[in-house]
Amino acid sequence: MNILAEKTILLGVTGGIAAYKTVDLCSKLTQAGANVRVLMTQSAQKFVTALTFGAISGHAAITDLWQLYEGEKIGHVTLAHEADLLVIAPLTAHTMARMAQGLANDPITATYLSATAPLLVAPAMETHMWEHPATQANLKILKERGAVVIGPESGRLASGASGMGRMAEPATILEYCRILLAREGPLSGLRITITSGGTREWVDPVRFMGNRASGKMGVALARVARDLGAQVTLIHAAMSVPPPIGVNLVEAIRAEDMLHAVLDHLPETDVLISAAAIADFRPKVTHEAKLKKEAGTKIELERTPDVLKAVGERRKEIGKPLLVVGFAAETTDLLANARRKMARKNLEMIVLNDVTAKDAGFGVDTNRVTILTRDGAAEALPLMDKEDVAFQILHRVRGLLGAASIGWSPGKGSVLP
Repeated sequence: MNILAEKTILLGVTGGIAAYKTVDLCSKLTQAGANVRVLMTQSAQKFVTALTFGAISGHAAITDLWQLYEGEKIGHVTLAHEADLLVIAPLTAHTMARMAQGLANDPITATYLSATAPLLVAPAMETHMWEHPATQANLKILKERGAVVIGPESGRLASGASGMGRMAEPATILEYCRILLAREGPLSGLRITITSGGTREWVDPVRFMGNRASGKMGVALARVARDLGAQVTLIHAAMSVPPPIGVNLVEAIRAEDMLHAVLDHLPETDVLISAAAIADFRPKVTHEAKLKKEAGTKIELERTPDVLKAVGERRKEIGKPLLVVGFAAETTDLLANARRKMARKNLEMIVLNDVTAKDAGFGVDTNRVTILTRDGAAEALPLMDKEDVAFQILHRVRGLLGAASIGWSPGKGSVLP
């Protein structure tokens, strides 16, 4: 599953020092499988050559408005109509002003006026230029016309000063490209809540009881669900990976926190995917001061709340979520334990993985799972990247929703977070 694959992305480069970062963005988009066509102003070529972008994208960069007419019918119109997304990074104050006024005397502005694809811009300029009322007025015009604006960020600028004006990082822009392309995806209109990470139960202010969960599977599910157009809430405990951009984040470190966060979000949840490793036990007493060695080693435990059991009870009252998916991290008697958990928790689907495997489960980028459904089916998947596993899970979620005819249909249109 790769939302960027075979998409035509027009990448406009204007004349700012941040153009060197756009080389990295072009490389990332191309490596992700996108068909990248680069448009450059004359000023942009003072910072980075057209040859650089041509070598990376595999297409000659378009540097002159009349170049668009060689061998094409009304070149800028043809190119604009082929585009799935128009990205301008960096966007200087000068080009922003010309776009706002509807001028069209270079490849970027002419194509902008002809394009119907979504527009993503990443401004970059000196702080005072960014803060000037004229720049802010032009920015407002672009936003009112539907442009999605990423950044700028605060940091060290080309002048040596520090302040607002740095172009957003290429990785961030790449994520927003994925979000924009997902707005009419197959899960658009669907609200998915995902739990992720490993809960921590505090012994004292220094120590806690935890587990090996990294949150990688939950983050992969959130990113792929977002890329398929769903509106995603990620309720997360401790994680070793950053959450994806463009999803609603809720922190829930303890099992008790996870319980309350999940129940609070149930009324707005169509599908709940419980990928978090929630502790079964916690210390009966949490000490306010650090325990000393002299205090001994005995810690009395008690059960934590059963989140999925509580979900099942609330679900009977409010009719939400439409579908609940659980995870079973097992070490022995894998299928039998997973089936028992699915029945006990009243789940439509459960994802089983053997956490004793070194190349799957906790802390690694790959997983080998078996997907079980309530009808008795059990499908073992080969070892694959966790984002590919996430796609397989969500593909089956969509199938179950369609088969059940329980009030959701694709294409309702999601909102950019």
